Amino acid sequence: MRSLDDILEEYEFLEGDERYGLLIELGRELEPMPDALKTDATLVRGCSASVWVYPTDTDGEGSLHFLADSNAAITKGIVSLVISAVQDKPASEVAEMDVAGALAPFDLKNQLSSNRTQGVPNMIALVKEHAARLAEAG
Repeated sequence: MRSLDDILEEYEFLEGDERYGLLIELGRELEPMPDALKTDATLVRGCSASVWVYPTDTDGEGSLHFLADSNAAITKGIVSLVISAVQDKPASEVAEMDVAGALAPFDLKNQLSSNRTQGVPNMIALVKEHAARLAEAG
């Protein structure tokens, strides 16, 4: 998975529809999520499209790893951005991280319609809550 910095570097060179294209490409690059994990329990609330986020077993070192998917191409790209910000980082770091701040340079609210971005805070909250639980347990 590409780092958020690498994605931003490419994103800043693009405009309009090219940015949509990059988001769609990022969505395609997400690690496949088995259909069996796409349940009501892994569904992110508040998204106009269906979005699923599933924390997988960590590596024993306290790092987070997520599987995620969406039934809408651009939304799946946004999901990929959120996951890129936290993937394989220590749970304690993610629990304290300003994920919304890390995504701010992408200016998603102005680049995309509000119904595409309304679930982003819920997805960030879910990821951070999981990280906090792991950090406390560790």
